[in-house]
Parts: sequence; C-alpha cells; structure tokens
Amino acid sequence: MAEIVTLQLPTYLAQRAKEIAALNHQQLEDLLIEFIDRAITEQPVESLPDEQVLALCDMQMETEQQEIFSDLLARNTEGQLNQQETQQLEELMQLYRRGLVRKARALKVAVERGLKSSLY
Repeated sequence: MAEIVTLQLPTYLAQRAKEIAALNHQQLEDLLIEFIDRAITEQPVESLPDEQVLALCDMQMETEQQEIFSDLLARNTEGQLNQQETQQLEELMQLYRRGLVRKARALKVAVERGLKSSLY
C-alpha cells in the first residue's frame, strides 16, 4: 500500500533531483523514494559505535556481486551488454558508489575518533 505525499521542493533541489533521475534513467518519483528510503534506513556513520565504524572501513562488495560487476564492466567495455545487463550494471554501479561513499565517511570518522591513523 502506498500513501500520496505532496512535497514543495526548492527549485534548485527539484532541478538537481531531475538531473540525477535523468542520468540514472529513473522516474523522478522513484529516485526520491530511493533517497528517502536510504536516508531513513541508513544510520549516519557519525552516530555509529566504534566497532561498526571500523567494520564499515573494511567493507567490501560481496564476492558474488563483485564477480558479476567485474564481468559486466569488462563486457560493457567491449559493447557486449544487452538492455537487462546494462540495467544490472547500473544498479551495481550505484551500489558500489554508495558503498564507497559510506566507507569514506567511516574512514573519516575513524580518523577523527583516533581509531585509525591519518591517511596522509
């Protein structure tokens, strides 16, 4: 079941969301649902306990996903993907990027807390 919610977004925010949706070949509504869901379900790294921050620092894509991702990337370079595989590659790329951002945030927090030495 779904509930209809009407939002009035600032112009700059609506425009940016439209651009991201277009880049990802998504409907604006789907993109906004995804963003809201992620914001609600992913606890901010800064609020996590030390052991969870350190676990995020070492986070990697699951082995099976990594193998599929690598295969799709290689085949994409050669122009050998069908539409379904292209979609799967885009989804894995989004997952990979989100993971990298979360891992980077965790590394920053870990350094700030003295759990890891500075990367410089």
